[in-house]
Amino acid sequence: MSWPVLWPPGSPPSPSRAPTWEEAVDTLADLEARATRGGPAFGADAHILCDNLVRIYKTEGAAAVEVVALQGLDLLIGRGELVAIVGASGSGKSTLLNILSGLDVPTAGLARVAGTDLLSMTPRDRLRYRRSVVGFVWQQTARNLLPYLTARENVMLPMRLAGGTSRRARSSRTDELLELTGMADRADRRPGEMSGGEQQRVAVAVALANAPEVVLADEPTGELDSESAGTVFGVLRHANRELGVTTVVVTHDPMVSEQVDRTIGIRDGRTSSETFRRTSSDGRVVAEEYAVLDRAGRLQLPREFINALSMEHRVRLELERDHIGVWPSAAGNDTEGTGNDTEGTGNDTGEETNE
Repeated sequence: MSWPVLWPPGSPPSPSRAPTWEEAVDTLADLEARATRGGPAFGADAHILCDNLVRIYKTEGAAAVEVVALQGLDLLIGRGELVAIVGASGSGKSTLLNILSGLDVPTAGLARVAGTDLLSMTPRDRLRYRRSVVGFVWQQTARNLLPYLTARENVMLPMRLAGGTSRRARSSRTDELLELTGMADRADRRPGEMSGGEQQRVAVAVALANAPEVVLADEPTGELDSESAGTVFGVLRHANRELGVTTVVVTHDPMVSEQVDRTIGIRDGRTSSETFRRTSSDGRVVAEEYAVLDRAGRLQLPREFINALSMEHRVRLELERDHIGVWPSAAGNDTEGTGNDTEGTGNDTGEETNE
């Protein structure tokens, strides 16, 4: 009995010899490529992409311990978006920002910002990335500005380090940014002669100096009073709208997170929720919160839902016509007929989805 020969596409059979095993059988890469052919790649249009991102820190010494800061995080942010990232201490949001800024390297997964693969960069690529692709605003004002330089000199410094621009162009760009941030009248003052809010506004101008595609801000209003915080965030929002720069703000401040179009919640090293805000026809701001369903089909129920229904260990799911029902398992009993299977009991915490 003779077996048929299966040739890979584009490889016509040679009459002079039989095919090798490698030629006759598709590789895993061939199968994956065939499965995704015709459909867009995950995050193909995203300006910031994280796909199954993992970051594990290891302590040194005899009692070495591994700490998982990010465990399979997925994130998509479009070009020109203004996004807030929120989460409790230890949730992984600062680790995420350090990776996006090029200051840290993930353990596994994919991270891409403005078309740059953050895992494959050389040290020289990483330096160029931090100078030209992203700008930073840190919580500590001393980290943003050099104390012995004036506001004007601080803004001009990143352009001088990057090179490629004339002195006249640097001066013109500096004037534009100080005007944009409302600090033109403080151009000749040093940080010690400015308030905390004024220093952060200059820091925004410094972050924008080299016309980055993305601005990353880590608690930029964390050390400010509410009035100064509102002014600084107003500057970030103005820069986002006027310059079209993608802006990501990590914050604990509800005032900040409530003034962006999208707020992303991180819990236990994964994106857990997204809140979208829109203006209704009568001028009211409407906020809608969604649980994030990652590429592996996992989602995190809101903590308040879990506590309200005393959910633990496992839940029972049921597929309905237009939604999924989620019920807490009966204490010590996971069998059917517990009484929780009745519609209209108030225990259905499933997300409604449109058909």
